[in-house]
Amino acid sequence: MDASLDELTAALLQAARRAGAGAADAMAAAESSVAIDVRGGRLEKAERSESVELGLRVLVGCRQASVAASDLRPATLAAMAERAVAMAREAPEDPSLGLADPGELAHGWNLAALDLVDPSPEPPPSALEAAARRAEAAAMAVPGVRQIDPAAAWHATTRVHLAATNGFAGSLARTSSGLSCIAITGEGTAMERDWCSEGRAHAADLPDPEWVGRRAGERAVARAGARKPPTGSFPVLFDERVAGSLIGHLLAAVNGTAIVRGASWLRDALGARVLSPGIDLWEEPHRPRIGGSRPFDAEGLPTARRAIVRDGVLQGWTLDLSTARRLGMRSTASASRGPGSAPAPAAGNVTLTQGGEDRAALMRAMGRGLLVTSMLGASVNPTTGDYSRGAAGFWVEGGEIAWPVNECTIAGNLRPMLAGLRPANDARMHLSHVVPSLLVEGLTIAGG
Repeated sequence: MDASLDELTAALLQAARRAGAGAADAMAAAESSVAIDVRGGRLEKAERSESVELGLRVLVGCRQASVAASDLRPATLAAMAERAVAMAREAPEDPSLGLADPGELAHGWNLAALDLVDPSPEPPPSALEAAARRAEAAAMAVPGVRQIDPAAAWHATTRVHLAATNGFAGSLARTSSGLSCIAITGEGTAMERDWCSEGRAHAADLPDPEWVGRRAGERAVARAGARKPPTGSFPVLFDERVAGSLIGHLLAAVNGTAIVRGASWLRDALGARVLSPGIDLWEEPHRPRIGGSRPFDAEGLPTARRAIVRDGVLQGWTLDLSTARRLGMRSTASASRGPGSAPAPAAGNVTLTQGGEDRAALMRAMGRGLLVTSMLGASVNPTTGDYSRGAAGFWVEGGEIAWPVNECTIAGNLRPMLAGLRPANDARMHLSHVVPSLLVEGLTIAGG
């Protein structure tokens, strides 16, 4: 436990009690990070950040308010508490508000099993610069790459302590290291770009900078000469890099906040089929070395593996305490929050069932259609599920990539799209959202 963060949350709770709060919880978050950008063989940007943020949520009866500050002086903590209590007394009543019962709280968790903190020393800026330079050089060595915009390397450490007047107290720390490179080919209006970015909790798990740079360069060069696809109804294969966005729309639709408001295209789908038969979607909060892992949620409840979808059938909503009480259900220990906000439900790590074929096999099965590798803009109606997004990628003919595509729009409705999707087997297991490439039939493509 980080003693300084522990002391700050304890001081906030004491100040809240003195100010007249009936109950309260407090969060202290500290982050340190260093990031290096390289362009044209030269150091372009070096950033170092150190921050601490404090947050306090107070409850006065069935009313609540949240405040935050980065000033650690005792007088500021007292002012935060007084202001929060005054705000709560003016807030509307909500009978669903309240802390967890002490008997529901998490205890005895094993942070070592999650392995979220890299034991290696923080890399010096010179080492990050060297890694970014290596990635850039590898990308520039790919024939056809004209420039890099930019290559970057970074490292960050985050520590959080949460405490509440119901007796909960818990700390969590994590590290992250990453490399990225954006490569550009062509000139003027024929310019195309693509990228590669890799992040890990432990720096030793990162791929070599040369792999990152080469991958970015090869992806960019493959996009040279992109043009619009034909217009019509075609199958669309979402590459693994963008397929997670489809599952993200499903996660948003089963979020308890959307369900309580009646603003979800899946509001009537509990117990109904929402994915193809045989496909599961699990929330897995205890995966080692994964950024979204956590032993407790933002309300101190113990997290556990749970099925969101099993054999294609929706099993339940994603709930915090408030949304669960409104729906007459139990929290799924999915509360998330920042220091300055109240808890709200959010899914963490999720894993979608993979198929038995690789992406190339799905392209052959598709025959003629669009392979999407990047997306821009979004128009998704959260109530109806109507879906429209800008896309780029490759046109597929005879099951093989024929030519690169840009400036097109794909449209459909999420419910039939997800209910008929076909997964590949190429998901990256180090990501928080483990989702493979996904084949969807019968979308409308607006091209040339």
